[in-house]
Amino acid sequence: MKGFFITGTDTEVGKTYVTCALLRDLRRRGYAAVGYKAMACGDRGDARAMLAATDPTLPVEVINPIYLRAATAPYVAAMLENRTLTLDELVRGYEAASALGSPVLAEGAGGWEVPIAPGVTMADFAAALQLPVILVVGNKLGAVNHALMTVQGIRARGLECRGIVLNHMGESWDTAAVTNRRLIEEFTGLPVAAELIHGQEEIDSAAVLGL
Repeated sequence: MKGFFITGTDTEVGKTYVTCALLRDLRRRGYAAVGYKAMACGDRGDARAMLAATDPTLPVEVINPIYLRAATAPYVAAMLENRTLTLDELVRGYEAASALGSPVLAEGAGGWEVPIAPGVTMADFAAALQLPVILVVGNKLGAVNHALMTVQGIRARGLECRGIVLNHMGESWDTAAVTNRRLIEEFTGLPVAAELIHGQEEIDSAAVLGL
């Protein structure tokens, strides 16, 4: 298995949190799993977390080859630095990470259609990699709509949504948090492979990835 593309229903829904949990569990099970965050905007905190979950002796540039200082969409952050990102360089970074181990968990930035460059979005990057997709859903009001639209977008690109992870980002539960899982499963036709309560650091990578 080459790897998986990790996307989310929005920014700040726990993509890196879930990716790191998957990396730790895969490596515990004997897989030489590698994290790959092609673009980091604002700071490298997420990339360093993925590095720690992969192999802290590696240079952070292997995990995160593109660092942009502005905390905004990659397209805008790159434009502010007078550069234009290309799919070729993002794919080359993935291939470099692949040389270190397998599977590679390639995490996107923001949501499914976040702009990367003129006429290019995160979905184009995922399509270029041709990997099964893991969708991280922040369990809050509005999650069902965002999840359904993202799954539709994944399928429209001819990609497989391999697993859905429902992430509780707070300790309190409201009606939406209690009912979102059932509705997401009903309307996508996909099971929620894992549901993380707030603060849970362990995940069953076999259930999510099928490995």
